[in-house]
Amino acid sequence: MPGGWSMSMAWMRMPGQTWAGAGASFAGMWGVMMLAMMLPSLVPALWRYHQAARASGATRPGRLTVLMGAAYFVVWTVFGIAAFPFGAALATIEMRQPALARAVPIAAGIIVLMGGALQFTAWKQRHLACCRNSPGRTPTSPSIADTAWREGLRLALHCGCCCAGLTAILLVIGVMDLRIMTAVAAAITVERLAPSGERVARVIGGVAVGAGLFLIGRVICGG
Repeated sequence: MPGGWSMSMAWMRMPGQTWAGAGASFAGMWGVMMLAMMLPSLVPALWRYHQAARASGATRPGRLTVLMGAAYFVVWTVFGIAAFPFGAALATIEMRQPALARAVPIAAGIIVLMGGALQFTAWKQRHLACCRNSPGRTPTSPSIADTAWREGLRLALHCGCCCAGLTAILLVIGVMDLRIMTAVAAAITVERLAPSGERVARVIGGVAVGAGLFLIGRVICGG
């Protein structure tokens, strides 16, 4: 089975490794991957927060900005930890049940299709707007570290919702594929930073829907 469609390589533990160790390894890999993927689109938000904190009288705006960024990536790491048990369970079943293994490619195509369709929803557009515009306002009590931490958590939750479809695509077909990771990172960055981000998101959705239909069609046609 093509590497991108088989979940076993990304989620299975190595020989002699415990499931706890496998989970820790995945969390570490996921954290590094999210740092590389999300940082380009996060930098403008961090800069706006830094500027707002400094303008409102914070004595250490740089420290608060770093704290905000740390909170943001903590949330993304938690997302990866939460996803691991489900991915590991599916990979285990896939390895033990040949019938399910044969169904994985079409299931992957369906998830890609659904991830693309999500790009067209009002839910997606609402969270994308929050990601594009936050945190542009002056923070409340900028000298208090809790404020920066909460701002990072809030932004990460909006971004997690905004990127749900693209993240699902990454988890299903590209969590170990540098090309897919790069494409998803570029899509997230462009829709977040481009002047017409909402339109870009719909274009990305159209590409993903087409890719999902292609994957499903290839399986049905026996390609």
